[in-house]
Amino acid sequence: MTGQTTVRHTAPADVRRDRPTAVPERTGAPVAEGEARLVTGEPGCGRSRYLDRAARAFTAGPVVHVRADPDSATVPHAGLRALLRLSAEPRAPRPAVPPPGGLDGLDGLDGPSADAALRSALRVACGDGPLLVCVDDAHLWDPASRAALGRLGRDPRAAGAVSLLLTAPGHRPVDPEFAGIPPLRLDPLTAAESAALLDEESGGSVDRGVRDDLVAEAEGNPALLLALLRSLTPAQLRGRAPLPRPLADAEILTGLVGGCLSALTAEEDQVLLTAAAAVREAEDGSAAVAPVRRALARLTGGAPAARLDPPPELLVLGDGRLRFRSALVRRALYARAGERERRAAHRALAAQEAGLPGLLHRAWAVPADATTAADGAAAALATGLAAAAADPAVPASPRLRCAALARAADLTGDGRDRARHRLAAAQQALLAGQPHRALRLLDAVRTGAPGAELRGRAELLRGAALLRDGPVDEARATLLLAKSLLAALAPAAALAATLGAADAAWAAGDVPGCLEALAEGHGEQGRDGPSGTPAGPGADAPAGPGAGSAGPAASLPSGDDVLREHRRGMLALLERRFEAAVRSLRRVVDGAAPGDRVETLLRAAAAALLMGDLVGARGAATAALVAARTQGEAAALGPALEYLAYTELRAGRHGLARTHAEEGLRAAHRAGQRNTAAHHHAAQALAASIDGDADAVARHVRHAQEISLRHGLAQAATLAEWALARVDLGEGRPAEAADRLGPLVRPGPGRGHFAVWMLAVPCFVEAAARAGRGGSAGPVVEEFAEWARFGADPQAPAQLLRCRALLAPPDRADGLYESALALHETAGGDFERARTEFLYGQWLRRRRRLREARDRLGAALVGFERCGARAWAAQARAELRANGTSAGGARAGDLSALTPQQLRIVHHVAGGATNREIAQALTVSTRTVDYHLRKVFAALGVRSRVELARLVEQTEKTPAHP
Repeated sequence: MTGQTTVRHTAPADVRRDRPTAVPERTGAPVAEGEARLVTGEPGCGRSRYLDRAARAFTAGPVVHVRADPDSATVPHAGLRALLRLSAEPRAPRPAVPPPGGLDGLDGLDGPSADAALRSALRVACGDGPLLVCVDDAHLWDPASRAALGRLGRDPRAAGAVSLLLTAPGHRPVDPEFAGIPPLRLDPLTAAESAALLDEESGGSVDRGVRDDLVAEAEGNPALLLALLRSLTPAQLRGRAPLPRPLADAEILTGLVGGCLSALTAEEDQVLLTAAAAVREAEDGSAAVAPVRRALARLTGGAPAARLDPPPELLVLGDGRLRFRSALVRRALYARAGERERRAAHRALAAQEAGLPGLLHRAWAVPADATTAADGAAAALATGLAAAAADPAVPASPRLRCAALARAADLTGDGRDRARHRLAAAQQALLAGQPHRALRLLDAVRTGAPGAELRGRAELLRGAALLRDGPVDEARATLLLAKSLLAALAPAAALAATLGAADAAWAAGDVPGCLEALAEGHGEQGRDGPSGTPAGPGADAPAGPGAGSAGPAASLPSGDDVLREHRRGMLALLERRFEAAVRSLRRVVDGAAPGDRVETLLRAAAAALLMGDLVGARGAATAALVAARTQGEAAALGPALEYLAYTELRAGRHGLARTHAEEGLRAAHRAGQRNTAAHHHAAQALAASIDGDADAVARHVRHAQEISLRHGLAQAATLAEWALARVDLGEGRPAEAADRLGPLVRPGPGRGHFAVWMLAVPCFVEAAARAGRGGSAGPVVEEFAEWARFGADPQAPAQLLRCRALLAPPDRADGLYESALALHETAGGDFERARTEFLYGQWLRRRRRLREARDRLGAALVGFERCGARAWAAQARAELRANGTSAGGARAGDLSALTPQQLRIVHHVAGGATNREIAQALTVSTRTVDYHLRKVFAALGVRSRVELARLVEQTEKTPAHP
C-alpha cells in the first residue's frame, strides 16, 4: 500500500495521466464539505486522473491522497494503516499527532475501535479547517479497511470537516462496504473532448479522417483512444497508409480490461460470448434473456451453461433482460473469441430470434469472405436482409436497420446493389446519430463508381451530415452538387437538397447563398427576383430553418408538399414578400400533426418560428421530440430541443429554455453534432444572461464561438455575442454593451447575422440611450419598425415603442412608455415588460416624479424576480434606493398609499379569493385585477399573495394611533 499527501495545489508525484489537460474539467466542486462520493466508471475512463485533479483543485485545506497496492489486499488493516500514517504527517503550522495507540496498534482491533482510531486521526489532521481524503482503487483494500472506510463514507462529519472521494471500477458490483456512499459515475468523453485529447497527445499531427476514425472507435474511452493512437505507425496517423481493420483488436481491448477476463471458465466464456453477440447492435445495450438461454442450450446441448448463470461482476440480469456492466468489457469478450466461435453464437441466436434481429444474426454467421459470386445462399440472405431493413412496417431502430443494410452490402456481389445498400445504411446511420459511420459508408459508395442518381443521393446525405457537424460552406456546396445531380432524376430528393443548402447558407449568414439555393433553377433568384437586402427576415427565430445545425434534410423527404411550401415561404421571406411568406409558412404549420414523420414536424416548427407563432412552434417541436424518441432517431433530438429552447427564449421562459438547451447539448454530443451543440451553447448563454450567471455565459459563449469560428456558423456566433452584451447591460455597463452591439446591428460589413441582429436592436437602443449615445440608434429603430410591422414577433411592437421613448423628447416619452406597457399586457412576457417598467421608472425618477417612479420600479423589481433576472433585479433595487424607497417592503399596516380599488382587491386577496373571483365581485376584468396586484406588490414590497395576506392581518391587529 502506497500513499502520499498533497496540500493545496501541489500535485502527487506519481500522477497517472489518464486524462490529459486538453479534456475539459468538470465544473463545480467534486464533493461538498462533510460529504463523500464513490467515483466509478468504465476501465480506462480516468478515475485516477479525476482524483488527481480534485486533489489539486482543493484549496480549503490539506489533502490526504492514498493509492492502493494490490499486494497488500490480504493484510488486515493495511489500507487503514497507510491512511493513518499519512494523516499523521507534519503539516505546518500544526504538529504531527499519531493516531491513538500508534500505527501498529490496529492489529486485532474490532470495527468500532478501528473507526475510533480513524476518526480521531482525521479530526487531528483537520484541525480548524477542512480536509479532503482521496482513496484511489479503494476496492483493492483489505476487507477490514474497506469496512472502516465505508462507515466513514456514510458519515464523514463524524471525523470533523472531512470530505471523502473514493474510486472503484464501475464494471463490477459495488462492494457492500461502499453501498451507502453516493456514486459519481464518469461519463465517456464527447467527440470534441476525444479529438482534443488526440490533438494534445499527437501535437495535432493526426490526419483529420484518421482522427475521426479513432474517436469513433474509442467510443469516448480515453485509455482506449490513447492505446489506439500508440498502435498506429506514423504513416497511418498521417493518412498515408491504410488503417488496420478492426482498429481495436483483441489485444488492445483485453489489455485495457485487465485481469477481469483471465479467471473465466470455458462455460462462463461461452455464456458471455453469446450474450455479447446478442447485444452487438442493441440500441440500449441489452437483450432478452430467453433467446440467449435457448441459444446456449443449442450450443451446449443442454449443458449447465444453458442455465445462463454468468459472473455477476460482468453481466446483470433483471426484468427478463441482460446487460453488460461495461461496454468495453463486452467488446473485449467479443473480440478475443475466434471467428468460428462468434459465427456459431450468431447462428444459435438466429434460430431463436424472429424478424430483422434473426436475419442479422444469420448474416453475421456467414463467413467474412463469402460473396454472392461463390455463395448463392449469401446472395439470397443479403436480398432478404435489405428488404426487411427497408420496410417501415418492420419494427426496428435506425441503428439496427443500418447494421442490417451494411451487412447486406458486404454480402452483395453486384456493385450497384452494394452501393444502394450502403447508401440506405448511411441514411439510417444519420438518423441513429452516427455521422461518422454514415460518412464511411458514403465513402464506400463513392469508390464504387455509382450512377448519377446514386451519387446525387450520396452527396445529399453527405451534405446533411456536414450541416450538423462540419463547415457549413462545404455543406452548402455539397448540397448544391446534390441538387444539380438529382434535378432531372429525382425531383423530390433535389428539393430536399435545395432546402438543405438554404439551411447551410442561413447558418453562415449568407443571404445571396440562401437565394441561390432556393431558386427554382440552379443559380436563379426565384419567380419575382430579389428586391434587395432583407430587413431581418426570420429575425424572430434564432432557430430558423436549419438554425446552423441542419434542418430535416438529414433524411430523404416524405412530404414533398411540405418541402415545396417551406421553400416558397423562405424565398418570399428573404425577398420581403411578407404576405406570401406567411401564406406558405402557415400551410406548413397547419399541415403538420402529431404522428407525422420527424422531418415534417421539424419543418413545421421552423416555419412557426419564422412567423412568430410560438404556440405552433412549441407544439410542432414537442411532437418532433416525442416522435424522435419513439422512432429511435437520435439525430433529431438535438434539433428538436434547439427549436424548443429558442421558442421558450422568445416566450420569455428562460429557465425552461435553459433546461431544453442543456438536454439538447447532451443529445448533440451523443450524436456527434458539433454545429447543433454550438447553438445549444448559444441558447444557454442567452438564458444565463437573463439569470445574471456571467460565468455560465462566458463558458457557453467560449464553446459556441470556438465551434462557430471553425465551421462558419455566423448565426451562433452572433447569438453568443448578443448574450455577452446582455450581461453588460444587466450589470449596469451600458457603454460596454453599446460598443459590443453597435457593429452587430448597424449597417456595414460587421453587421451580425440577418436572423439575429433585429432581435438585438432593442438591447442596443437601450444601451446607447443609457450611455448617452442615443443619436447613434435612430437609423436602426426605423429598420426595427419595419420588422415590427411584419408581426412575427409578439414583443416587437412594445419594444419599438420603448425604443422610441428612450430616444424621444420629454413631452413625448411619457405617452410612448405608457403605450408600450399597454402593448406588453397583450404580448405577455415578464422580462420584457419589466425592462420597460424599469426604464420608465428611471425616466420618472430623473424628473422627480418620485411616487410614480416608485410604482414603476417596484413593478419592474417584481417582474425581474419572477423571471429570475437577478442582475436586472439588483439594478431595480438600486434605483428604488436612489428614489428614496426601500426595496425591502413597507412597514406592517402601511397600506395608506394604496388607492380605494387596490385596497378592495387587497382585502379580497387576504380572504383567499382568486383573481377571477375578485374580478366577478368587483365587476372588472381579470387583467385589471392582475394589473392592480402588480402595483400593490411593488408598492408594499411583497412577493406573494401569502405575504400580502399576512401584511393585512398584521395591519388589522395593530391598534390605531390616537
